[in-house]
Amino acid sequence: MPVRDRDAGGHTLVVAISSRALFDLGESHDLFERDGVDAFARYQIERENDLLAPGIAFPLVQKLLNLNRASPEAPHVEVILLSRNSADTGLRIFNAIEHYGLAISRAAFTRGAPTFPYVHAFGADLFLSANPDSVGQALKAGIAAATILPSKAPQRQYEQLRIAFDGDAVLFGDESERVSEEGGIDAFHRHETERVLEPLSGGPFRGFLDALHRLQEAFPSEASPIRTALVTARSAPAHKRVILTLRDWGVRIDEALFLGGRPKGPFLEAFGADIFFDDSATNVESARQHVATGHVPRSAHRDVP
Repeated sequence: MPVRDRDAGGHTLVVAISSRALFDLGESHDLFERDGVDAFARYQIERENDLLAPGIAFPLVQKLLNLNRASPEAPHVEVILLSRNSADTGLRIFNAIEHYGLAISRAAFTRGAPTFPYVHAFGADLFLSANPDSVGQALKAGIAAATILPSKAPQRQYEQLRIAFDGDAVLFGDESERVSEEGGIDAFHRHETERVLEPLSGGPFRGFLDALHRLQEAFPSEASPIRTALVTARSAPAHKRVILTLRDWGVRIDEALFLGGRPKGPFLEAFGADIFFDDSATNVESARQHVATGHVPRSAHRDVP
């Protein structure tokens, strides 16, 4: 997938996030699904001054916004709120944003309509949502997107923003993964060995990794507030093509874990990931027992050019 063109504000890292990923809206969302928009609106207005609890992605958003304080000269990070509330009922959400001191000023409220059309309009590098349909639509539009799953917070916490990625079908295209599925592990290793000097194609999160890399370059490498990791089921000899691909792209990955099929969850907890992105249902199930996890469905982005 080609890297999406950036506009004139190309150094801004823009993350769009749904209100359900940012705050705990489980009870009101169940009401919305059961009784519709009007019942939901009454519920939110009646509880306008009741503080919302943080959601799964809240710590990630806090760290993203704190990057602006770390260095005023660094490329700016912006978080955009997308919500199926109306502007009227969304007041409860903005009250929570103000209470927690989150520097979020731009938002789209759609009163029950899909939010994904505004992801591209805002120029988002990443879209996080609790709604799989919205995520799928964003991926089809060529935007890095993931469904935020119910997850456990990592036991090991760092001041750094720590983001971990799967390789095939997330950072890279899924061609090699298809070879493994269709021909088995031996066919996969032959495929990767024969093409070791041929860079892998970019996957749906290639552009987001590029944007993170640009942001990292604004800080001294020994004191960076951002740390990234590749956590992949690959092992030797399939590791070499990955390393050479990242070198060809000119991007930085701070840690690379080649696990050879081991469960990823414990390694992500050891890394202290604020969020991990993977396409495999098995891997995300392991990961979400340890860290905040985003599912990147392959079917949604497989046919994106």
